[in-house]
Amino acid sequence: MAPAGVPRAKKGILERLDDGEVVIGDGSFLITLEKRGYVKVGLWTPEAVVEHPDAVRQLHMEFLRAGSNVMQTFTFSASEDNMESKWEAVNAAACDLAREVADKGDALVAGGICQTSVYKYHKDEGRIKKLFRQQLEVFARKNVDFLIAEYFEHVEEAVWAVEVLKELGKPVAVTMCIGPEGDMHDVTPGECAVKLGKAGANIIGVNCRFGPWTSLRTIKLMKEGLGAEGLKAHLMIQSLGFHTPDCGKGGFVDLPEYPFALEPRVATRWDIQKYAREAYKLGVRYIGGCCGFEPYHIRAIAEELAPERGFLPPASEKHGSWGSGLNMHTKPWIRARARREYWENLLPASGRPFCPSLSKPDI
Repeated sequence: MAPAGVPRAKKGILERLDDGEVVIGDGSFLITLEKRGYVKVGLWTPEAVVEHPDAVRQLHMEFLRAGSNVMQTFTFSASEDNMESKWEAVNAAACDLAREVADKGDALVAGGICQTSVYKYHKDEGRIKKLFRQQLEVFARKNVDFLIAEYFEHVEEAVWAVEVLKELGKPVAVTMCIGPEGDMHDVTPGECAVKLGKAGANIIGVNCRFGPWTSLRTIKLMKEGLGAEGLKAHLMIQSLGFHTPDCGKGGFVDLPEYPFALEPRVATRWDIQKYAREAYKLGVRYIGGCCGFEPYHIRAIAEELAPERGFLPPASEKHGSWGSGLNMHTKPWIRARARREYWENLLPASGRPFCPSLSKPDI
C-alpha cells in the first residue's frame, strides 16, 4: 500500500499488457481539430499545441473521460522536415499537455512519431533517423512513459523508427497504416510484423488509413505472421472511425471524399462496440482509434469491454447501456428502441437518396 497522501505509481504499458489488461488508446486529433478550426489541411502539422493549447487539452480530457488509458502526444508530423524551427517547441508543448491530462487519471503518456516526408524521395537512413532522434530527445527530457511509431506505409522506415526509439530504453509500440495487401513495397502484413518484431518492437499493429473491419483483417494477418515465426509481441489496433470497404491499397486518402466529405461514412457507437469485441477475440489488448474516432467511439470500446475491465468510464454516467436511457421517452415507439437487439441489428440510412453507397478510389 502506498503511504497516505502519496499517489500510487501507475502500472507501465507492458505491465498492463502482460497482466492481460485491456489498454484503451485515444482517437482522432488531426481530423477532429481541423473540424473545430485548429488544424490546417495540407501537411497536417500540430501547431495547435502552441497556438491553441486549450483546444488540445480539451480533446485530451474528452478522451480521458471516455476511457482512454493513453494520452498520445499530439506530435504527428512534428519533425524538423515538416515544421522547420518550430518542431522542438511543438514537441515539448505536446508532451506537457499530454502529461497534464494523463495525471488527472490512470493514463500513461506516449511520445509519438510518424513517417517522414523525406523517405519517399530520399531513402537516406541516416538523415531519417536523425529526424526521429531529434523528437526522441524531447521525449526523453519530458520523461514520457513509452513510445509509439505510427502511420508508416513502408516497413523499412518503420524498422528504422523502432531502432531509434529503442535507444531510450522504454517500451516501443509501432503501427503501420496498411491494409491486407501490405505496405507500399508489397511486403505482406505478416512479413511487416515479423520485421518489426525482430527490430525489437514490444507492441505491433495498425493505425489509420482503413476502417474497423479492414483493420481487423490486417491485424489478424500480422498475428499469423508473428506466430509462424515464433515471435511474441502485444497487438495494437487503432482504426479509422469511418467505414472504408471501397478503399484501395492506399486507404481512405485515395477516396474522393477525403478529407472534407467523410461524414456519411462515420461509424456508429454500436459499430465500434462490435469492432472492440472482435479485436478482443483476436487477442488484441491495445485498442483505440485514429482519424474520425471521436470520444464517444472511445467510450463505446470502454463500455463493450467493461466486463473484462471491471469498470465503466466517467463518460458512461451520461449514457445508458444499449440505449437504455430511451426508457424514459414519452413516445412508446422510441421507448421500444431501448434494447441491445434493436441497435445491434439496425441498418442505418444515410439520408442521401441519390448518393452511391460506395466510391471509386482516385488511384
